[in-house]
Amino acid sequence: MKSQNCFCLKDEGNKHFQAGDIDKAIECYTKAIKECKDKNTLAVIHRNRSACYLKKENYASAASDASKAIDIDAADIKALYRRCQALEKLGKLDMAFKDVQRCATLEPKNKTFLETLRRLGAEIQLKTTFSTDSRVQNMFDILLNEEMEKDKREKAANNLIVLSREDAGAERIFQNNGVPLLLNMIETGKPEMILAAIRTLSGMCTGHKARAMAIIHMVGVDKMCSIMAIDNEEIALATCNLFQCINDSLTGGDSREYGKEEALVLDASKDLKTILLSLLEMVASKKVSGHGRDQALNLLTKNVPRKDRKDKNNSRTLFTIDQGLKKILKVCGQVPELPDQLPLTENTQLIASVLLNKLYDDLTCDPERNNFRDVCDEYIKYVHRTLHAVNVISGLLQGPFDVGNALVGHQGIMEMMVALCGSEREVDQMVAVEALIHSSTKMSRASFIITNGVSLLKDIYKKTTNERIKIRALVGLCKLGSAGGDDYSLRQFAEGSTEKLAKQCRKWLCNPQIDTKTRKWAIEGLAYLSNDADVKDDFVEDELALKAMFELAKSRDKTILYAVACTLVNCTNCYDKKEIIPELVQLAKFSKQHVPEQHPKDKKDFIEKRVKRLLKAGVTSALAVMVKADSSILTDQTKEMLARVFLALSEDARDRGTIVAQGGGKALIPLALEGTDTGKVKASHALAKIAAVSNPEIAFPGERMYEVVRPLVSLLHTDREGIQNFEALKGLTNLAGYSEKLRKKIVKEKALPDIENYMFEEQDQIRQAATECMCNLVTCKEVQDRYLEDGNDKMKLLVLLCGEDDDKLQIAAGGALAMITAAQKKLCTKLTRVWLEILQRLCLHTNPNIQHRGIVIVYNMLNSDDNELAKKLIESEMLEILSVIGKAADNPKRQEVIDAARAYYFSLLLTNGNNQIETN
Repeated sequence: MKSQNCFCLKDEGNKHFQAGDIDKAIECYTKAIKECKDKNTLAVIHRNRSACYLKKENYASAASDASKAIDIDAADIKALYRRCQALEKLGKLDMAFKDVQRCATLEPKNKTFLETLRRLGAEIQLKTTFSTDSRVQNMFDILLNEEMEKDKREKAANNLIVLSREDAGAERIFQNNGVPLLLNMIETGKPEMILAAIRTLSGMCTGHKARAMAIIHMVGVDKMCSIMAIDNEEIALATCNLFQCINDSLTGGDSREYGKEEALVLDASKDLKTILLSLLEMVASKKVSGHGRDQALNLLTKNVPRKDRKDKNNSRTLFTIDQGLKKILKVCGQVPELPDQLPLTENTQLIASVLLNKLYDDLTCDPERNNFRDVCDEYIKYVHRTLHAVNVISGLLQGPFDVGNALVGHQGIMEMMVALCGSEREVDQMVAVEALIHSSTKMSRASFIITNGVSLLKDIYKKTTNERIKIRALVGLCKLGSAGGDDYSLRQFAEGSTEKLAKQCRKWLCNPQIDTKTRKWAIEGLAYLSNDADVKDDFVEDELALKAMFELAKSRDKTILYAVACTLVNCTNCYDKKEIIPELVQLAKFSKQHVPEQHPKDKKDFIEKRVKRLLKAGVTSALAVMVKADSSILTDQTKEMLARVFLALSEDARDRGTIVAQGGGKALIPLALEGTDTGKVKASHALAKIAAVSNPEIAFPGERMYEVVRPLVSLLHTDREGIQNFEALKGLTNLAGYSEKLRKKIVKEKALPDIENYMFEEQDQIRQAATECMCNLVTCKEVQDRYLEDGNDKMKLLVLLCGEDDDKLQIAAGGALAMITAAQKKLCTKLTRVWLEILQRLCLHTNPNIQHRGIVIVYNMLNSDDNELAKKLIESEMLEILSVIGKAADNPKRQEVIDAARAYYFSLLLTNGNNQIETN
């Protein structure tokens, strides 16, 4: 009765609406809603009442009624459009846009919907623009108002920086007089205001060539250099980042199309040259702070040498040598202990040495290298017989060693260094001893010093009361004592001498009363001495010394990075070792040639113990901090050593959890993406080891888990070692099993062809790992599409792998077949003629995991659209096999298989569609 009354009231309401009596229509619809029990009818009534409310301009009620109709039927196009109209009038343009967008999707040719969609889109864009403009102005008002609360100003500064990192936001700031306002912020002289302004400018310059060029001219290169010259590390670093953003945008970081005017309007060569000259001026200027000088040198190191040696143009390097080599040498020659020197940090001179090395390495021919040497030689002659000259040579020996070594070989240079060691002035001794240390890198030069300088260094060590000189003399002795490397038969000093030197180094290292710069030299000494197995074994047993070294590695002094990395490489024995061939050893002995000998403590069990001790002392957290060093001092060679150490640490699967917990997983990613080829491979291998056994979300949180894929895929190349292929496949298997997004990333990195190739591999473990990886990937639509392509034998390979005798391989191949045939019924028809025999073997297998996969494959084939395939199954022995399995007594260990067989057996009966088959 109520249902009939409902329909009557609805019809009556419709008549009133058509007659224009909206109030009466609303009254009837309201009564009908109370009476109605049918959901579909209720949706229509709510939709109709929504139209009434629109007429009465009661937009909130109109939206509400339309929403109730949509809740019942999400595709109710009339209700969607009425809600869109109501929401537009209520000012909720975003929500209205979504509703009309849905309408246009349902009826793509409806002109009313398309016109409304276009109009709302334009209104939203306009509203957003005005809103952004007012927000930008409001932020500047807050920032430049000194009476405003500190918290509000900080929030406004952060909002401005965030807004500048989006292209639309950066453009709004630029168009709303943003650059002059940012300059006003800089002029306040307040560090927090300067930082906010510089970071905002960096965002505005990123990836936009035209805007970056405009900002250069509005702010001025000299102004930016003067800001970077301020004695504030954070400001210097932020300004360095601004210069880098500008450089990247001007040299290819902007992918926009500017049309015909690009060559004329956007010629950046003059601006780039101006920036380069300004940075070179900063290098040797007394007005520049140590932090500013560091960042100028860092920018030159990063942007002057070619990034790709295939690029023939090294004109920037030649220009820098011509205009600035002597200025860089001047920085190397500074002696901070003397008056009237350039402001420096503890890192400046080593950064300058790194730059010199990069410039020299970027030269392409002998005339260019000869010119570099001539400029250096000319400069040494200009400052001849001064501490400045000796320090310049030290800087060259830490950079382009061949150039420094050639200068040391000049008549009188080595003699001057030895003479300065005997000077009564302590600063002379300190500079000379450091130069001797750096010059004894090559064994031939070390032999000269052993003959001429060891007694002198011993005298300095014994007689001086200055700890700073004493420790340097000790490091000189350490370096000379380690000239034979890890060759046990080439010890330079008497038995036990190196252990005594190392003990003294550890004592200084653990003494917090000594300044950081001096304690750093203790690690330098250990870096040399730890070639000796006795020394490194004693060192890792000294937990206090280890922790002291790790704390120094985390300090602001980045000159220590290389020494710490060397020490750790020695302690873990992860340097390259030449394979010793017994026949050649015998031949060498017969011909009385030198044969390297391995120390007993350099054997595997001793190395493993040292690794455990390092992990216990917290080596991973120290390595993670070292990797983050934002400085040219973290050279590609240092990165390679850190990667080697990480690989050695992750050798034992039981230790990988500790490495992950201390941030090792995150730290490895940049090492795998940047550095030497060897370093990238080692880091990628360590990543593969961790990825194979760790939860990706914990080991590589956030977006980092997607960054891991590329290094792992790089290990699949055929020129990599088998163990690297295997562990990369295991790591990718784990990642592929984690999420669909990771599977798509693996496919995007073009890993599939390599994974498929390794499924043919003769080596059993690699073949199994590749099949397991494919098993986890087949749920991805892109992978399924590859299997669906005409003319490939991918399904045949999976079937054949199911027929192998290896249980693990059968589980992986069977799992892949089961999942892919469930997802794509068409693939069931691609199974080859040999499938039946192999499938029967799977279903009869003693391993329940394999047996279950076989039964699932059978079920998928039955449910395919291929009737002939189902008929063949029914005519085969498959029905009898399923019957036997299904009739087995319940067994907890095999219950899953038995239940599946029972269910699929009855499915077979139904498929046959008659009662001719007996069930007994």
